[in-house]
Amino acid sequence: MGDMDPHIFAVAEEAYKQMARDERNQSIIVSGESGAGKTVSAKYAMRYFATVSGSASEANVEEKVLASNPIMESIGNAKTTRNDNSSRFGKYIEIGFDKRYRIIGANMRTYLLEKSRVVFQAEEERNYHIFYQLCASAALPEFKTLRLGNANYFHYTKQGGSPVIDGIDDAKEMVHTRQACSLLGINDSHQMGIFRILAGILHLGNVGFTSRDADSCTIPHKHEPLTIFCDLMGVEYQEMSHWLCHRKLATASETYIKPISKLQAINARDALAKHIYAKLFNWIVDHVNKALHSTVKQHSFIGVLDIYGFETFEINSFEQFCINYANEKLQQQFNMHVFKLEQEEYMKEQIPWTLIDFYDNQPCINLIEAKLGILDLLDEECKMPKGSDDSWAQKLYNTHLKKCALFEKPRMSNKAFIIQHFADKVEYQCEGFLEKNKDTVYEEQIKVLKSSKFKMLSELFRDEEKALSPTSATPSGRTLLSRTAVKPAKARPGQASKEHKKTVGHQFRNSLHLLMETLNATTPHYVRCIKPNDFKFPFTFDEKRAVQQLRACGVLETIRISAAGFPSRWTYQEFFSRYRVLMKQKDVLSDRKQTCKNLLEKLILDKDKYQFGKTKIFFRAGQVAYLEKIRADKLRVACIRIQKTIRGWLMRKKYLRMRKAAITIQRYVRGYQARCYAKFLRRTRAAILIQKFQRMYVVRKRYHLMRAATIVLQSLLRGYIARNKYQRMLREHKAIIIQKHVRGWLARVRYRRSLKAIVYLQCCYRRMMAKRELKKLKIEARSVERYKKLNIGMENKIMQLQRKVDEQNKDYKSLLEKLTNLETTYNTENEKLRSDVERLRMSEEEAKNATNRVNMLQEEITKLRKELHQTQSEKKTIEEWADKYKQQTEQLVSELKEQNTSLKKEKEELNRRIHDQAKEMTETMEKKLVEETKQLELDLNDERLRYQNLLNEFSRLEERYEDLKDEVNLMVSIPKPGHKRTDSTHSSNESEYTFSSEITETEDLPLRMEEPSEKKAPLDMSLFLKLQKRVTELEQEKQSLQDELDRKEEQALRTKTREEERPPMRGAELEYESLKRQELESENKKLKNELNELQKALLEKSSPEVTAPGAPAYRVLLDQLTSVSEELDVRKEEVLILRSQLVSQKEAIQPKEDKNTMTDSTILLEDVQKMKDKGEIAQAYIGLKETNRLLESQLQSQKKSHDNELEALRGEIQSLKEENNRQQQLLAQNLQLPPEARIEASLQHEITRLTNENLDLMEQLEKQDKTVRKLKKQLKVFAKKIGELEVGQMENISPGQIIDEPIRPVNIPRKEKDFQGMLDYKKDDEPKLVKNLILDLKPRGVAVNLIPGLPAYILFMCVRHADYLNDDQKVRSLLTSTINGIKKVLKKRGDDFETVSFWLSNTCRFLHCLKQYSGEEGFMKHNTPRQNEHCLTNFDLAEYRQVLSDLAIQIYQQLVRVLENILQPMIVSGMLEHETIQGVSGVKPPGLRKRTSSIADEGTYTLDSIIRQLNTFHSVMCQHGMDPELIKQVVKQTFYITGAVTLNNLLLRKDMCSWSKGMQIRYNVSQLEEWLRDKNLMNSGAKETLEPLIQAAQLLQVKKKTDEDAEAICSMCNALTTAQIVKVLNLYTPVNEFEERVSISFIRTIQMRLRDRKDSPQLLMDAKHIFPVTFPFNPSSLALETIQIPASLGLAFISRV
Repeated sequence: MGDMDPHIFAVAEEAYKQMARDERNQSIIVSGESGAGKTVSAKYAMRYFATVSGSASEANVEEKVLASNPIMESIGNAKTTRNDNSSRFGKYIEIGFDKRYRIIGANMRTYLLEKSRVVFQAEEERNYHIFYQLCASAALPEFKTLRLGNANYFHYTKQGGSPVIDGIDDAKEMVHTRQACSLLGINDSHQMGIFRILAGILHLGNVGFTSRDADSCTIPHKHEPLTIFCDLMGVEYQEMSHWLCHRKLATASETYIKPISKLQAINARDALAKHIYAKLFNWIVDHVNKALHSTVKQHSFIGVLDIYGFETFEINSFEQFCINYANEKLQQQFNMHVFKLEQEEYMKEQIPWTLIDFYDNQPCINLIEAKLGILDLLDEECKMPKGSDDSWAQKLYNTHLKKCALFEKPRMSNKAFIIQHFADKVEYQCEGFLEKNKDTVYEEQIKVLKSSKFKMLSELFRDEEKALSPTSATPSGRTLLSRTAVKPAKARPGQASKEHKKTVGHQFRNSLHLLMETLNATTPHYVRCIKPNDFKFPFTFDEKRAVQQLRACGVLETIRISAAGFPSRWTYQEFFSRYRVLMKQKDVLSDRKQTCKNLLEKLILDKDKYQFGKTKIFFRAGQVAYLEKIRADKLRVACIRIQKTIRGWLMRKKYLRMRKAAITIQRYVRGYQARCYAKFLRRTRAAILIQKFQRMYVVRKRYHLMRAATIVLQSLLRGYIARNKYQRMLREHKAIIIQKHVRGWLARVRYRRSLKAIVYLQCCYRRMMAKRELKKLKIEARSVERYKKLNIGMENKIMQLQRKVDEQNKDYKSLLEKLTNLETTYNTENEKLRSDVERLRMSEEEAKNATNRVNMLQEEITKLRKELHQTQSEKKTIEEWADKYKQQTEQLVSELKEQNTSLKKEKEELNRRIHDQAKEMTETMEKKLVEETKQLELDLNDERLRYQNLLNEFSRLEERYEDLKDEVNLMVSIPKPGHKRTDSTHSSNESEYTFSSEITETEDLPLRMEEPSEKKAPLDMSLFLKLQKRVTELEQEKQSLQDELDRKEEQALRTKTREEERPPMRGAELEYESLKRQELESENKKLKNELNELQKALLEKSSPEVTAPGAPAYRVLLDQLTSVSEELDVRKEEVLILRSQLVSQKEAIQPKEDKNTMTDSTILLEDVQKMKDKGEIAQAYIGLKETNRLLESQLQSQKKSHDNELEALRGEIQSLKEENNRQQQLLAQNLQLPPEARIEASLQHEITRLTNENLDLMEQLEKQDKTVRKLKKQLKVFAKKIGELEVGQMENISPGQIIDEPIRPVNIPRKEKDFQGMLDYKKDDEPKLVKNLILDLKPRGVAVNLIPGLPAYILFMCVRHADYLNDDQKVRSLLTSTINGIKKVLKKRGDDFETVSFWLSNTCRFLHCLKQYSGEEGFMKHNTPRQNEHCLTNFDLAEYRQVLSDLAIQIYQQLVRVLENILQPMIVSGMLEHETIQGVSGVKPPGLRKRTSSIADEGTYTLDSIIRQLNTFHSVMCQHGMDPELIKQVVKQTFYITGAVTLNNLLLRKDMCSWSKGMQIRYNVSQLEEWLRDKNLMNSGAKETLEPLIQAAQLLQVKKKTDEDAEAICSMCNALTTAQIVKVLNLYTPVNEFEERVSISFIRTIQMRLRDRKDSPQLLMDAKHIFPVTFPFNPSSLALETIQIPASLGLAFISRV
């Protein structure tokens, strides 16, 4: 067939033979313009392969391969102006062959489906064939549900105006398409699903929009096309209509929903239709590939490339640009193969050759795909926020215009560009390029389709990996089959994570590169389809058009090269192997090249017909055929000789076989004749024997007849005799049986009578024993109830201790704040006082100097009196002495000033040191306080967890006890035969939580001490001891802080008073003294004001316990204030005395009659002399002395009081130390004892301590009772006096006054009934109340329609009314029934999350109501005055609050278990196995098995499933009104379970420990954190519970080679244990060549660095761990009187009060 060129079968045969001969993969590239016949040529090539090769199995694979053509043509081909069956996509079909070159399967790859044709067709064009086939088959019964019609009815099929193709019956084509689908394994249900989606696309195109305004639009109500579309797709009409007219805009903080205009809505609708069709197209291609896939290993393949031809229309858009770009690449590949590679090989082989010029389209390809090329600029413009087609066109003009000869700009347009392709110039319109390149679809519409009930539609949007197998190219362009490398369809692993960001142009460019690699890795064969004319006319040939196509596709250059070149070539080894038969043995040399040359010189005489290269022999056209002919002739001669010899041998063999057969026939004939004679003799002898035996038989038969008749007669006679004898024996036997039964009946009657009497006696005795046993059981039950009461009392004491610890923590914090405030005030006051001290010290020194000067002046005065009579000469000496004295005084003042400055410097240094020391002390104390607070919180959480675990164990034992009690009651109540009654002593046991409010602790104390504690004591005593130790430590710390606070306050006040007690002294100069006194007076006033402010601040800011009258701190502060006020009064009197003295001194100092020129010293001496005369100096001196004595006495008294207080505090500290040592010794002794003795000793110690505390509390209670009685009596007296006063006032009014006043008719308005927030019900209605409000209540209806916590409010209002009536029996019964009812509901519906959440919320609300209205001040802070009036007045329900708290803890634990059961199946699949980021972990580690059979299994959960479940949990809890703090604890527990289960599975699965899985986990954790941020739950502590999982994911991603990496890992993974870190490193498995397995030396380095870390050796986390729960007090602002009871609850028997 190779001589029949050109023919498509010849090309196919050549490819098939070369594959078989050369064992190389082949490719047939069918190219040409649109409408040239490429698709038909490809079909004929495939038909040839299917016919020639056959199938390797009975599955008729070749038929399936051919059956793929009708399907792909129906969904991918359409009518254009140039072709009635134009392929609007490219496809590359690989037909696989086995080692015997038989078809075993096929695989198809598609390229760039023209999606825009779904929504738009040009004039005289059609949509894809499948739409018209559907419309033509609309009358079929199975298509009635699709509600189809004529093609002219749908917008998507009537735009071209040419719905019918001449000579084509769409209905028949539909039958062929369905048959092909069935042959390829697409069943009827999938076919109907495909048709249903296609019909939905058609109806979607008819959806219309109406404009509201310029920026919004709407869809008419119940729009029929949209209704049909939603019904077919299985989506909600409201959602679809909403998102067709709106879009969602997401910003950094919020998400907005924005309406869109009518044009935008139409574009969005068309984009959705295109997206659905593209997904359906890919789905069908995948299923076709699955049907054509073979399990047999592929040995080789032949690829047939049928891709769109070169296109140019009047309006060319993005699709034509991509199509022509692909043709440019294919033309380049053809040039490379035919021209470049051909001539390069001639040059390489050093053959003389003249280069032939040909058209190289590499510049055109560079213009399109190079850097800053058209595609690059298009992608860049798509990334711009406000990119547009116009701006992209301008960028093209600026970049390529006048720089590239192949790029031109149209003259009349600024929105188009022209490219000179290899075939023709094409003008492209820029409009729509960006939108088609982005290929954007609104995410909200896709989400609506994903939520469809139509399973196949949701399957379309599931990302699936498509495995394609391009081959890697070798330098020669050919690849041996043994070296074929199969690559995945998605190219490089690094690009998979960014697949969603790629544009259509980028994806198309990558797919073209893969196609080129595949073609370069195979031997290509070219089929050039030439279009005869452009008008689709038959038998019309346009020569110019044909030559243009031949020149454009390079055929003419190919002919020139073929004519001038060497088209055939062989390597020397191949030539020798092929034509060895033409040589003789002597011609064969060791040098293969020389051997080949010798042979060719003999065979071909013209040396120009061949050339010898370096490695190959090149032949001109026809020479290989000539050699093949010589070889065939040589082989033919040899065949003839072989045939001659074979035929002679065959004829001789045939003759010998015929001779042997003749002899055999003769032998068998003679034997047959001898056997016939022998048979005759045997028959004669047999006839004689038959006659003899016949005669004997007749005689013997006659004899037997006679003998038989005789025997019959004998048998009849003997039988008659035997029957008579049998009847007689039978009658005798029956008589004996009757006698036996009669006698047995009489014996049984006597036996039953005696047995009945015996049984009656046994019943009486057993009844008596059962009654005794019942009494014993009742006694045991009562003891168990009492024991439970005792345990509940102990639990109440534990909660009181815990509450006391909380209160002490609060006091501790307030004292700490007060201490810091006082320290700051103390530092400031200390600085002020120190400055005052220094100033007063200076004044005191000056006063002493002044006193010395006064003494000296007195002596001088005496001398002056004796020497008054001396002359004026002595006056000069006195003046000199005065001058000298003045100089000394000035010198003394200067020295004092210098001392003052030095003292100031020392004071500043001391203040700085004191400030630094105080700062250091404060920092150290704050650090210690923070550490102790953290330790206390940890201990408190541990104790709370232990208590809740004990409570859980207690509830389990309680349920066991109830089951045993039911079994006992069932055994007791078994009815006796003939009796049915109920024991009169039987009564229903009340709940263990029923308490009597009338029993006081004094009555209960002996019983508590006498109750045995064999069961509960071992569980609770360690808790008691630890709590007691913490309480004593906290009390000691509180006392030490209080003492330190008092000591600092006393020091501050003592310093103030000490400084204030120092009186001011007069100096030498009177003006200076007056100024000092004024300053002291102002300082006194300032100190007094500051003390008053301090007193007010202490009274206002201090806590009630500290500032209460009688408190130690209060008494100390009050004493200090009184002493300071007394000192201030004394100081005030002293200031007044000094002021009067100053006034008198000023009056005495004034000069009188001295007009002489006298110095100041003389005036001073005279004034001093006058004062001496008057005795004023002596009086002042005496006053100063008395003041100094008073200050010294006060200072000594203050010092004594300070020493006394110091001694008292030391004594208290010593006593506390002794008590602490005693407690430590007792604890050490208890620890040395065995566990049983230790428990008994601690129990005894605790009982004595509790007894003492109870006695103290009872004394306080008695005192308060006495006070209450006294106040009641006083109240009665006052009420009586008020009544008497009112009567007296009425008597004082005269009767005349009453009569004179006119009586006016008064209209009395009726007062509306004021509800008190209480509910009344009858005692008999209590079971009905519990049944309607608890047992039969549906949580969903209450949560949706009513206020949250309504059952809790109703129950509390009933409790309030019972409290108002002072009916303790009713309160106890109601609370008991409520608790038991809640337990029954949870026991019955404990697996329902809504039920458990609803009753947890209501139980907490009921507990908060009991606290809010209990009347305790701590719970009444946030109440309104009206709510304070609703507080309980008669009963203290603290014990029931504890019971409800325990019940809430049990419900919370049950809620956690329900959460865990729901989330457990989702966690591993959603957090580890599901690929949230598609393609990151698409490459599995080598050697690992797959865990799941398919990604699309129905049971697989995703991260979205977990987040949806979390949203469900959160919304349910919020609807039920659960406390926000409790919701945070539930979320924290949920996240801990998620993290623990995920980490445990990660540690147990090797296939999960990879870099990509770490990235996946990090992304999943970030999604969970985003959920926490959306719900405002970041401060719930849930994020911290995921820290181990986050660190494990980081460990998978960090480097693991050097010591620095090891150090980083050790510092980073602080939440993981050493065992977990080592386990992850051992399990780490690389998934590609860029990663490496962790070395053993690195793991040992990690172990060495972590050997000092003290952590748990446990590998797995405890997924069952439950954090301790707390119920913070959350008061309600809802007024009880405003609550309305809906009629739906069925509580009409309750009345509001």
